[in-house]
Amino acid sequence: MRQFWHAWWVAGRIVGLALRARLEYRAEFLLNVAVGAVWQTSVLVFATVLISRFSGLGGWPSDAVLLMVAVRLLGHALYVLVFERIHKLAFILQEGLLDGYLLRPMPVYRQIQLAHFPTNAVGDLAVGLSLFVGALWHVQLDWTWPKALLLGAAVSGGMLMEAAIGTVISSAALRFPASFYWYTWVEELTATFGNYPLKILPGFVSGLFTFVLPVAFCAYLPVAVVSGNTEGIGVPVALAAASPLVGLAAFVLARMVWFRSLRSYSGWNG
Repeated sequence: MRQFWHAWWVAGRIVGLALRARLEYRAEFLLNVAVGAVWQTSVLVFATVLISRFSGLGGWPSDAVLLMVAVRLLGHALYVLVFERIHKLAFILQEGLLDGYLLRPMPVYRQIQLAHFPTNAVGDLAVGLSLFVGALWHVQLDWTWPKALLLGAAVSGGMLMEAAIGTVISSAALRFPASFYWYTWVEELTATFGNYPLKILPGFVSGLFTFVLPVAFCAYLPVAVVSGNTEGIGVPVALAAASPLVGLAAFVLARMVWFRSLRSYSGWNG
């Protein structure tokens, strides 16, 4: 336990120093925060226009769609804050720097996450949290403790699911350095289709986003359970309700893939 808390203390110190370094350049810091906020706001504006023009989407009422968007954006903002630097592994490999990471007395995964402070995540988080609060205020639901706990867990589950996807793709970079382009493509798919009820898509495509690229577990399935829109979701209601646990399990499996891939790394020059 002493080693565990010491590791977290060291990580906290590194984050604090990285944040102070970013704050040395106030204009750049504020600009990066604004970039994160504008990116999230663009998704919000599109969703708001879509919801305001139509009474619902895919059989979902507009307030349920808004809640889904809020859960997805907040989970994504937390992912950017905590895990998103993992995609930098492709550049670290291309620059031949990974050997130095292997020599330091800290897990490589943690070193990559602590390499710099993600300033844009501050803007992402501000917009995501504001939208989440607004969606809770707007949605018409009979709240119970199980629903509230599931919704809170869904945010963490979405974060972990995105982290799992990013970790698996970055693990592939240890064998295929150009995998960053895969990451960009998958991120675009997630941002495009992860904010709306997947039942509006053809069944085959919806199945791909459930079982191949499991974006559905980030927000669609848990919010379907919370809002009572479980008809036609394509999976048993019990599995949809277990979405946060699916996210956790996916992250654990992704870390296993990461460790296995890292053990097979033979150096930047082969």
